[in-house]
Amino acid sequence: SSSLQYGLVFDAGSTHTALYIYQWPADKENGTGIVSQVEACAVSGPGISSYADSPALAGASLKPCLDKAMTIVPAELQRDTPTYLGATAGMRLLREENSTKAERVFAEVAKSIRQYPVDFRGARILTGNEEGTFGWITVNYLLETLVKFSFAEKWEHPEGAEVLGALDLGGASTQITFQPGGTIEDQNTSILLRLYGSNYSLYTHSYLCYGQTQALKRLLAALCEGSSSPQQVLHPCYPKGYQENVTTAALYDSPCVPTPSTPSTAQVFTVTGTGDPAECKRAIEKLFNFSCGAHGTCGFNGIYQPPVRGQFFAFSGFYYTFHFLNLTGQQSLGQVNSSIWAFCNNTWNELVEDFPQETERLHTYCSIALYILTLLLDGYKFDEHTWSGIHFSKKAANTDIGWTLGFMLNLTNMIPTEALVHVKGQQPGLWASAIFFIAL
Repeated sequence: SSSLQYGLVFDAGSTHTALYIYQWPADKENGTGIVSQVEACAVSGPGISSYADSPALAGASLKPCLDKAMTIVPAELQRDTPTYLGATAGMRLLREENSTKAERVFAEVAKSIRQYPVDFRGARILTGNEEGTFGWITVNYLLETLVKFSFAEKWEHPEGAEVLGALDLGGASTQITFQPGGTIEDQNTSILLRLYGSNYSLYTHSYLCYGQTQALKRLLAALCEGSSSPQQVLHPCYPKGYQENVTTAALYDSPCVPTPSTPSTAQVFTVTGTGDPAECKRAIEKLFNFSCGAHGTCGFNGIYQPPVRGQFFAFSGFYYTFHFLNLTGQQSLGQVNSSIWAFCNNTWNELVEDFPQETERLHTYCSIALYILTLLLDGYKFDEHTWSGIHFSKKAANTDIGWTLGFMLNLTNMIPTEALVHVKGQQPGLWASAIFFIAL
């Protein structure tokens, strides 16, 4: 074990936190080692931004996973184990809403991690562009499009390898990152990387408030405002026969969901599912502005985006919803559409009978699936031809796909900026000639 080195990265998302434990050969650092994932530990409870009013609980929530990490990382290596915490859109929203509360959460999180014998290198909020870029690095590192470790134990740049795009869907934001065909017109969406001696010009953008949790809240708020009765709201995306009570305080507790100009007097209202996928899709489309304005090509809300190209890996929320619906097998867009439509036409009783283990989130799968379709097709402008280039996946090379690996590779300087030395043997014919002359 002394020949290995370990790294720990907390992914503090808007809805949950996870700790990823990585290892690599210690004598092959600085770009010459293969990083692999040893373990992923899910922190129980919600995301750390949910502890804004009781920050000490945010720190306490991390301890069981840190305890687990201490059983995996050998004691003699723990003090040299770089440890990071990166927070994403949930903490971005909290900082926007109340920066003092955000700082207190970070202080408690850091205090908890410092109680362990690790090389803690800080907790911080990633920008949306960083989240997208590090996710892209993770995908392409794992799929060996940036650099490949050969049988001769040498790093080689794979000839003619096409890099892949990355599609990430979290609870509060969504990111798209890819290498476009031409120049990027808007520098705010442009990232220049030099990795393993090669230059990459990437398009990346993060849409805050368009993660699945916040999008569903915004959808419900829009349905409330359009409802004729403040106590009763009909929801076309929820299955027929489903009912739940929602408090107005819980609905309007996010900067993504502004309080209406004429707030409802009702403290609690009842949401009743009507199971109407066509009406559901129309309601979801109203969350977006698809007109491009000044930009000839755009994603949505007037944000510049070049046309999508190449293969993409869609992970996080994209994967989990499509995996539940059994749609991760490269089905055609027509098959995906008809499967989602059929699922959305099920009544609540039928769904509970078919999926008794999923009752907590079961009522949301139709709306999230239709939201994903709208986001990918109308938002990011995929079509029936480019759809086949999307791979819905959770892992690559037995490693979870997300921003954490790319983040750690970058911060531990395991991605060199210059090309690695490529030792190349001579051709067999030259060896034969040399031996002939030596013998002569």
